[in-house]
Amino acid sequence: MALSDYLVTDDLTIILALVAAGLFLLHNLYKPQALVHPILLGRQSDVARVRNPSESAVYRNYGTGMLGRFPLRPTKDQQVLLDLVKPDADAPRTLWSTKITNPQLRERAANFGAGLVRVAGLVPQESNVLLLLNDGIEFIISDLALASHSVPSFTLSSLSLLSSVLESHPPSLIITEAEFLPHLLELIYDSNESEHHSIVVVGDVSASQYRQVQNVKIVHWDDIERQGASLDKPILSTPEPSDVFTVAFYETPSGGYDGVQLTHENITAGVAATRALVPPSSALSPLDTIVSTHSLSTPYGRAIAYTALFEGTGFATVDSTKLIKPEGAASLTGLKDLRTSGSYHISSPTILFVHPHHLSSLTDTVLEEARKSSWLLYNFAWRHKLAGILEGYITKQSLWDRLVFDGARVKVMGKGAGTVRAVMVSGAPLEAQALTPSRIALSVPVINVHSHPLAAGPIFASHALDLQTFPPAASSSPSASAADAYAFTYLAPVGPPSVNVEVKLTGVDDAAVEGGADPVGALHVRGPSVGRPLSAEEETAEEDQRGWRITGERAKVAPNGTFKVSVAGKA
Repeated sequence: MALSDYLVTDDLTIILALVAAGLFLLHNLYKPQALVHPILLGRQSDVARVRNPSESAVYRNYGTGMLGRFPLRPTKDQQVLLDLVKPDADAPRTLWSTKITNPQLRERAANFGAGLVRVAGLVPQESNVLLLLNDGIEFIISDLALASHSVPSFTLSSLSLLSSVLESHPPSLIITEAEFLPHLLELIYDSNESEHHSIVVVGDVSASQYRQVQNVKIVHWDDIERQGASLDKPILSTPEPSDVFTVAFYETPSGGYDGVQLTHENITAGVAATRALVPPSSALSPLDTIVSTHSLSTPYGRAIAYTALFEGTGFATVDSTKLIKPEGAASLTGLKDLRTSGSYHISSPTILFVHPHHLSSLTDTVLEEARKSSWLLYNFAWRHKLAGILEGYITKQSLWDRLVFDGARVKVMGKGAGTVRAVMVSGAPLEAQALTPSRIALSVPVINVHSHPLAAGPIFASHALDLQTFPPAASSSPSASAADAYAFTYLAPVGPPSVNVEVKLTGVDDAAVEGGADPVGALHVRGPSVGRPLSAEEETAEEDQRGWRITGERAKVAPNGTFKVSVAGKA
C-alpha cells in the first residue's frame, strides 16, 4: 500500500485538527503570566557573608542591600512629625468624619498647642501629656501640637495600664474623652496624685457628671483651641529628629508592661517603610482611602495614620481601636467590626490594614455568599481562580469574577467590593492555609505584615505579588522545639525584613545550620524605625549602642530570605 493511502483525510479530520490546534494556542496564549518574575521571589533578603557563633547572619531587604542606606523619611523634607503634614498640599481629604486640608490641620494644631501653653501651663521640654483619647481628629491635633512644642506624649495600648503609668510616670496633663472623665477622677482620687494633674476634656461635660477632685484643673478642649486661636503664635524652635516625641506603653507577654521611646526619626522612618508595602506601580495617592484596625496608641497604628496624612489620603479606623470602648464594642469582631468604619463620612476604602480575624471573617463571608448564589458554577470558578494563583497571577477582572465572586463581594463589602485594591494583615500570626482562600475571595494582593510594639513601621512584610504557597513540611532543624515545629509548619511567611530594618537570630544550632538546616532562633531587630524601650536603660552602654532590640519572639528564615515568626515559643 502506498504512503499516500495513509495520508488520505476527510473534512472531519481537518476540522478536528484545526480545533485541536486552536485549543492548544488558546491555552498557551491565554494562560495567565506571573505578575512578578520567579527569580525576584527566590532571593528576597540580602544576607551578610559572615555570622557569629550561635547567631544567624544579618538579613536585610534585598532592595536595600547590605551596603545600602536605610530610608529615614519619605522624602528629604520630612525631618520631624509636623513635616509629614505637607503645607503645600491644600486638597481636602476626610479624616474620620472631618473634611480638612493640610493648612487647616496645621493651623488647628498650632492653635491647640498655643492654648495648652497659655491655659494649661505646659512647659516645652519639661512637661509631658497622657493621651487617653480614642482614635480621631483630636488625637492627631494633640499629637502634632505637643510634638511641635517639644512636649512628649504618653499613649497606652490598653486601659489596664493606666494605674501603673499614673503611679510610675505621672503626667503634667491628661487629655481624655468626656465619657471617661468620672472613672479617671476616681482613679486620681484613689491614687492621691491629684496635685500632679490637669485634665483637658474632649466632648460635652456637665458638672453633674463628675465629682470635683481637689487641685484637679478641668478645662474643655474647645476652650483651649479657641483661646489659642486668639493668641499671637510664638516662633517655635524646630525639634531635632533625634528628640523623643512620645512614649508608647504596651503590655508584655509576661503580664507586665514596658514603654518604647519614639523619636521624630522613628516615625518618619516608619512612614517610609509603610509606604513601601505597596509596589511603586500601585503607590498610594490622594485618591486612596485607608481604613485601619490598628489603634493610634500603638507605634504601628500611628505610622499608618501618618502615612495617610503624608499621602493626602482619606483615613478612618474601626470601633475596636478605641481605647475607651462604647457599650457593646467588645462583642464586635471580624466583619462586624470592619463595618463600623462606615459610620464615618469617608469615601469607599481602597486600602485595608486589618488583623487576621478581620481577614478570616471577610473571606469566609464572601466565599459563603458566592457558594449560595452560584452553587452550580462555584467549583469551576474556584478551580480556575486557584490555577491562576498557582501561576502567580491574580485579578478581579476575570470571567469567573463577573459570574460568581463580584456579586458576593458587593453583598458583603458594599462599595468597597469595587474599590479595595490591597489588604495588609498584621497584629497576630496568620495561618498559611488562610492565604489562598483570601486571595480567591478578594482577588487583590494580601500582604502579610509582622509588626511589633517596638517599631513604628513593619518589621517584615511579604511581597505584594508573591502568591507562592508551600505544602506543610516537618521542621528541618532537629533542635527545634515541638512548639517551633508546629508554628513554623503552619504559619504563613511574613516575607523579608522591611526596607529599613535588619534582623538576626540568636541561639541558633550551629551544627544544624552548617548541615543545611534553616536557622531558627530568638529574633533581634534594629533600624531607624525601631524605638528604644524604657527597659533598655538596664543595658550596658555598649549593648545599647549596638542598637539590637530583643522582640521576645522566635523566627525561622527560609533559603529565599523570607521569615516565619512564632509567638508560641518565647525567646
